[in-house]
Amino acid sequence: MEKNTRILIVEDDMIIAANLSLQLSQLGYEITGIESRGEEAVVHARLNPPDLILMDVNLKGTLDGIETVKKIHEVRNVPIIYLTANNDEATFNRAKSTRPKAFISKPFNKLNLQRNVALVVEHIDSEKNGNGSETGDVAVLNDRVFIRHQGKMIKLMLDQILYIEADRNYCKLATSIGDYLVVCTLKTIEHELDPTKFVRVHRSFMVNLSKLDVVAESHLEISRKTIPVSKSYKEQLMARLHML
Repeated sequence: MEKNTRILIVEDDMIIAANLSLQLSQLGYEITGIESRGEEAVVHARLNPPDLILMDVNLKGTLDGIETVKKIHEVRNVPIIYLTANNDEATFNRAKSTRPKAFISKPFNKLNLQRNVALVVEHIDSEKNGNGSETGDVAVLNDRVFIRHQGKMIKLMLDQILYIEADRNYCKLATSIGDYLVVCTLKTIEHELDPTKFVRVHRSFMVNLSKLDVVAESHLEISRKTIPVSKSYKEQLMARLHML
């Protein structure tokens, strides 16, 4: 951990904010300040740039946490960890569009906070030193994949993966036990997976061939999820299907 890592806390619950500040200070981080409103956080980030921002998603006022991050990123690309008690899909997708480094669910415990912040700081330091790894969040073995999730590496069997959806430098692994977001490009995962089992069908989608429920002219269905098929990938898909 870099003891001089500077962190801005943006949280409109002052009890939570004070608790965050105390815990992070005890861990050796420097707190640049606590802001309760998005507009004030934007000014703070411009005048006193932090290395990392802990951002509450549901800020009161004109700007919520997500809009605040967008404003900050217009002038400075500061890494973000979102704090949220709201786990609905629409909010998650809005937040994901700002490319955060992590999400911490409320209520959080000290260990969860410590691990998530430490992992993000390590990742930031690696990027600064030119040691970042595009596959750092994903390790593929013969029949399983290990992914970084909530501060630890967890195992998923490849047979559990239904499809993989890309969103810029992130990928969502949709599985039979839930969805997992990893920092990795679809191209990277494609090179790691067995091409006889997983096939690219669209610039944003790969599918597990054994999980297909419907194969139509321009789309597929897996567990009621409709997945588009691009013309450029259709020939490859049909060739793989004929090999099954």
